[in-house]
Amino acid sequence: MKLHVQILISATLALAACSPPQQPTRPPLEGARIGGAFSLTDQNGRATTERDLAGKYSIVYFGYTFCPDVCPLDVQHIGAAVKMVEKDDPALGARLVPVFVTIDPARDTPAVLKEFVGAFHPRMIGLTGSPAQIAAIAKEYGVYYARGKGNAGGYMMDHSRAAYLMSSAGKPLALLSQEGSPRTIADEIERWAR
Repeated sequence: MKLHVQILISATLALAACSPPQQPTRPPLEGARIGGAFSLTDQNGRATTERDLAGKYSIVYFGYTFCPDVCPLDVQHIGAAVKMVEKDDPALGARLVPVFVTIDPARDTPAVLKEFVGAFHPRMIGLTGSPAQIAAIAKEYGVYYARGKGNAGGYMMDHSRAAYLMSSAGKPLALLSQEGSPRTIADEIERWAR
């Protein structure tokens, strides 16, 4: 009898392991307190607020243009993912805006941001502001950042690494993978942006 129970349990576990994992049906960040009001300056020197993104899905990423490693790669992946979405679903792609928020406003002027974001996607918005404005938006998104050691122009920034997919109403939907390929990011966008 005990042998039959062990065989039954083993068979059940083996079958369960073969089943595909359950996929969530609701966005993972739905209801989270991430994002909010902001007032910053874009790469063209224009005042920009969260209202400028109303009706559009956005991918909000925090970084800095002098970053020597992850920021350019992450932003490249985001730009490539947006281009994939534009090809897969042109209507969704037209309502999707990549947004780069600097955590280094001392060096990331609108002119510097314009050159940086223009290299990754033609519709990418680069945002900067005063140190207080950047601190406020970083707090709204739960983003950590701190200036590292170094001289006035040669310092690094320490920061958390996250790309948030936000709904057309400015609500958080998902934290996009920064370890995957642009295709992985595009698939996540297409899954949650409905």
